[in-house]
Amino acid sequence: MTPQELRERESNLELINGEIASRMARQSEAGAKVDTKAVFVVGFAATAAQFLAARSFEPYTGTAAFVAYAVAIGTGISIFNLARYEDLDPRAILDDHGRDEKSATLVALASTRVTMFETNSEVHQRKTHRWTVSLVAVVVGICLSTVSIVLHTGAHDREPGKPGRPAPSASSSAQPH
Repeated sequence: MTPQELRERESNLELINGEIASRMARQSEAGAKVDTKAVFVVGFAATAAQFLAARSFEPYTGTAAFVAYAVAIGTGISIFNLARYEDLDPRAILDDHGRDEKSATLVALASTRVTMFETNSEVHQRKTHRWTVSLVAVVVGICLSTVSIVLHTGAHDREPGKPGRPAPSASSSAQPH
């Protein structure tokens, strides 16, 4: 484009830059929400693992539950270790485009923001995938924990090969006064 064509399209370039900037802000906000959700999943998995550790549990399903919780915690923590979202470097923008015409600067900003948005989109996709894996691992861990505790507890009142005894009801165990 010639400088004259750029000047003629200046208002359009401002509109495009504004839209790209607001989309990048929404993308960053969405990433922060994934981080917040990951904190809750990691905390819940750690609490659930502590709960199971404090109970008597069936060894195989209990161990599988601990593995699921470890996967949830590890995957959840890995979300925070991903690359941060890219943002404009103010010094580079000023140094590279401080003397350019407004329209040329707007084109450069739009191009830079689009590249950053695409990079940030990949980071966001990895974060959401890892969050999904972490959430599924917590659900699997909860199911395995429940099965493990039920299997272990269910065997307490049974003689080998015989069904368990019913628990005494509140009325039959109460002493008459």
